[in-house]
Amino acid sequence: MTAASLAPAEAELLRLETAVTAIAANLVELDGNQARLDLDRTRLTGRTAAAWADASDALGRLWDGYRMLTELIARARSLRDQRRPSDADRAAFVHEVLGRSVTLSTRTVPLAQRGLLGTGQVSTTCSPAELLAAMEAAFATAAGVADQAGRVWQRLLPAAAEAAAALDTVRGLVGASDRRPGGGSATLDEADRRLGAFTAALATDPLGVAEAELDAVRALIARADAERTSATELREALAQRLTDAHALAEELAGQRRTAEAAAAAAAGRFADADLAPVPGTDLRADLAAIDALAAAGQWALISPRLAAWTRRARDLLAGLRDSAARNTGLLSARNELRGRLDAYRAKAVRRGLAESGELTTLAEAARAALHTAPCDLDSARAAVAAYQDALTATIARLNP
Repeated sequence: MTAASLAPAEAELLRLETAVTAIAANLVELDGNQARLDLDRTRLTGRTAAAWADASDALGRLWDGYRMLTELIARARSLRDQRRPSDADRAAFVHEVLGRSVTLSTRTVPLAQRGLLGTGQVSTTCSPAELLAAMEAAFATAAGVADQAGRVWQRLLPAAAEAAAALDTVRGLVGASDRRPGGGSATLDEADRRLGAFTAALATDPLGVAEAELDAVRALIARADAERTSATELREALAQRLTDAHALAEELAGQRRTAEAAAAAAAGRFADADLAPVPGTDLRADLAAIDALAAAGQWALISPRLAAWTRRARDLLAGLRDSAARNTGLLSARNELRGRLDAYRAKAVRRGLAESGELTTLAEAARAALHTAPCDLDSARAAVAAYQDALTATIARLNP
């Protein structure tokens, strides 16, 4: 075989090697995924149990496929890297990489079912490319179930806890305002029963849980709260919540200024992809609309809107804080690397190594990485580390 005839196999081997590296990283990440761990240790029911059984089977096939690909690549490398491969070796290399060289399963054929010329075992085979395609589908199945269940838990578990806290709060207020035996508690008892059933279903079957049931629980709690409160109590409570909302709005404004300042300080100094955007949502108009309802005396309409506004405001505040922290962190990381480089250069001067050609080259490369915009922190960190390692090695060599 000529080099030209081996070229497709060489290219495919390179593709397989690259793919195996990515597969290993993704499988390790999926193995450590919190939702996947939770699914494994939970006694699942319903839709989630069925979906996770399929996903677990797919995950097993993924690890088997990774092992088979790794072994195949090792065999192919061994054939390719021989000093004087024969034509048979080259043909075997091409077959390993491009042919149906992967044995997926082998089953024994009962004697009664064989023909005279039939074999005792039948193997199912495929090419490495076909195995990769099957693994891609299996990964989508396993990761998809874990991601979907994780998203449901992440969204609905806090919402259920919030409903439980609201139920406890309203129950306490009902007990304080209604001294009649059992007075005013029927609606809350129904909410409590349904919330318990919803929470149990959410824990074991996140893919099959009905979110509308949580909405029904919230509605029951709101109705019990409305039945409990008098117009005066409602007005006083909501007035305080409005005051708190305005304080939160002020905090949002301050945090937005901080986030914008951090973004401005980092802009142009780092790649756009590294910068955290400043969330652009403006909630002032929504709060003004709630203020208008309060001015018009429409207190019964305020509570759900104010609760929704507060949730959105807290989410926005968290986003602004994250944005500021990210952009500030970029500058802090760069400045820390600059300080570290200066310290090591000073150490080189004290040791009389300031004129060392290799060290000077590495120091200049690190300085350029840290003082060039946009700054690639990974490259700069690597350059500083290279200078540090070279300096340490040089000192060790001169002072054995």
